Amino acid sequence: MRKIGIFVVIILAIAFAGVAGGLTYIYLKAESEQRGLGLQPVVVAGRDLTFGENLKPDDMKVVMFPSGSVAKGSYAVADSLLGQVTKVFLMENEPILDSKLSSKGGGLSLLISTNKRASSIQVDKVSGVSGFILPGDRVDVILTISSYGGGSQDAIAKTILQNVEVLAAGEKTEQKGNKVITVQAVTLLVDPEGAQALALASSEGKLHLALRNPTDEETLAVDPVTKTGILKEKREQKPEPKVVVKIKEVPATKEPPKPDSVIMIKGTDKTKETPAMPEKKEEKK
Repeated sequence: MRKIGIFVVIILAIAFAGVAGGLTYIYLKAESEQRGLGLQPVVVAGRDLTFGENLKPDDMKVVMFPSGSVAKGSYAVADSLLGQVTKVFLMENEPILDSKLSSKGGGLSLLISTNKRASSIQVDKVSGVSGFILPGDRVDVILTISSYGGGSQDAIAKTILQNVEVLAAGEKTEQKGNKVITVQAVTLLVDPEGAQALALASSEGKLHLALRNPTDEETLAVDPVTKTGILKEKREQKPEPKVVVKIKEVPATKEPPKPDSVIMIKGTDKTKETPAMPEKKEEKK
């Protein structure tokens, strides 16, 4: 029995050693395969791109990606993408996939309903509600002009569109003089008249967006405001003087003091009497 026990222990030890060796082999093989992975060229955005841009050589660059990390639909040669149009916003160094180009699928045009137009405007982070505007949101568009009518008129702000749907929104960098600024490109779904208003407003002044509650679809009559109207001090209305009526106090009439009693002596009789008060004479008017 003792020999059988020893034999069983030896068999189990050999089995465990075999399993451990097999697992070690599998691990080392996978490790060697990972170390042997090659790199593959992938075309990425060379800068922040908005949708609807025709790709040019400066808009793209080639970056080496591990072969196992390359997304499906990517490109290896930038020249094959020249002239194609983006249909989404692309951040710098983001891989350019075929699904993000207008040559594949329907692009943004499929989101435009009948008798509507997609019109894009540029706003800075502040006037664009600090970048919180997302596709599907509803906004009001406000135009501000520093002066109009040949500079003789006052600065004015006016709401030109209300309850407008946002189709797309994204940030991109632009060179303005010696400064690089970040602007927000927003695409709005408007009617043809609204597209004309946006085109004119973009060239005449600065556009601001006011984010709306998604359930608020009411259109209000909003009067434009001017700088003079904002800075004008409201006249303080002077309160009407209070009329104080003084009532003259009439002193209360005092009753005359009652005379003291007088002791009358008649012979041997003594009596105590109170003299009669003289009657008050009425004053002649």
